[in-house]
Amino acid sequence: MTEITTTETTMSEPAFLYVENDELSQEVMRALLTRGLGYQTLTVVETSDCFEDKLTDLDPKPDVIFLDIHMEPIDGFEMLELIHKNPDYAGTPVIALTASVMNEEVRKLREVGFDGVIAKPLDYDTFPRILARILDGEQVWKTK
Repeated sequence: MTEITTTETTMSEPAFLYVENDELSQEVMRALLTRGLGYQTLTVVETSDCFEDKLTDLDPKPDVIFLDIHMEPIDGFEMLELIHKNPDYAGTPVIALTASVMNEEVRKLREVGFDGVIAKPLDYDTFPRILARILDGEQVWKTK
């Protein structure tokens, strides 16, 4: 499997970045966004190795970034810092995807600057509504 995979699209619809090392989670996101909702631009990055370079090289730039928090060698918190340092991503919503959704963890995600959290595993029934809210600029803290 390749490290980065991108499905191309037209300019009128949003582009998504998903940083995730679990193949099943990658496939669920692909199914939700491309087959379920009909979006065509999804870039999946399978490792956080050299994340800053990968972020700089993305084309197209994503409109929404989904980060798995428990990545190595750079975790989701460090990746968020790199995203916030890059002026190309000012205003780009960054959503944490994690199975760790206890109150303390969610509070930490808010404090460090995530724009929302979605609990894993992703829910096929609720994800389309959550994504619509994110695309409308709303912060979403979906922990159940």
